[in-house]
Amino acid sequence: MSEIPSFSIGEDYPEYRKSVAKLCEAFPGSYWRELEDQPPSGSYPTAFVQALTSAGYLAVLIPEEYGGGGKPVRAGAVILETIHRSGCSAGACHAQMYTMGTLLRHGSEAQKRQYLPKIASGELRLQAFGVTEPTTGSDTTQLKTRAEKRDGGYVVNGQKVWISRAAHSDLMLLLARTTPVEQVKKRADGISVFLVDMNEAKKNGMKIVPIDAMVNHNTTEIFFDDVWLPESSLIGQEGKGFKYILDGMNAERCLVSAEAIGNGRYFMDKAVAYTRAREGRGRNLQSIERTIADAFAKLDVADLMVRRAAAMFDAGVSCGAEANMGKFCSGEAVWACAEACLTAYGHDGLRSDRDVERKWRDSRMSRNSPVSPNMILNFVGQHVLGLPRSY
Repeated sequence: MSEIPSFSIGEDYPEYRKSVAKLCEAFPGSYWRELEDQPPSGSYPTAFVQALTSAGYLAVLIPEEYGGGGKPVRAGAVILETIHRSGCSAGACHAQMYTMGTLLRHGSEAQKRQYLPKIASGELRLQAFGVTEPTTGSDTTQLKTRAEKRDGGYVVNGQKVWISRAAHSDLMLLLARTTPVEQVKKRADGISVFLVDMNEAKKNGMKIVPIDAMVNHNTTEIFFDDVWLPESSLIGQEGKGFKYILDGMNAERCLVSAEAIGNGRYFMDKAVAYTRAREGRGRNLQSIERTIADAFAKLDVADLMVRRAAAMFDAGVSCGAEANMGKFCSGEAVWACAEACLTAYGHDGLRSDRDVERKWRDSRMSRNSPVSPNMILNFVGQHVLGLPRSY
């Protein structure tokens, strides 16, 4: 068993916590509420994303040689945690931190030098991740989107769904099957990953349809109708894409879990302040205080697992179990915090100008996205505990 690296249990990266919180002050609850009142075309937080980009926060994980900050995943996690604790949301741009990892680890040097500096500067946005499909859900090995070799490149046909930020991204990582499943030994084989120029693809058969959802994540459905991609868009070797995507999922787990921790801190800050303000007003607060304390305990435990997973990832230690358990624990903990805060506020929590219900909706997504609790528990049961598969 590999040695578990040490990690901070305090306020690590204080410079990021302070500067990111300061930036978020310019984007209060009213900014986010106004966006929710807009149609999909106008609901993207452009000003907020530009501010994060200009400050270099979205490029913090890109190596310095490509124009980024060259920091470890834990630094990115602290940035995202602070954004969410401050009442803002990184859902419109957080994918840029982890999707570029596939390009960084498996792209050619020419691809990295062509794209990473422009992603780091904000000239190009890589925020769309084309994986989920209507008939296959989270079982990526069953995806139906096909990419056939033709005319010196690949022709793509298929459909993706719940693809956030696609209408506001210049580039997208796309997973498609290049070898029919009946011709491979393992279902995970024969899947390739492409870096799609969205602006070109939209001119040549790719259609993006916005989905009106409970949470403003600018999510979409994407249709591919004979969309031609140049051979240079293929990342790594043909047929190895599933492995490449898995390689980056642990980083994704660490980062989105940190967002959940940030939302949990937001709820705790709000719930504690609101409850303290009502002390001595003749209201029985004992049960509410216990609910808040219970949620706080769950949040602190989840935070430790998320920090452990990030430390292992940054140290190059296998961390699939830890990253997945961190995702599970943080999703359950933030929901407990959201419920505790809404309970403390009572009907006041349903008022939009309190921002509790907006964050409450956002936090419900943390339990199921980007991976469901059931899938995580299946993973732990089979790959950590050695239990048999039930299907």
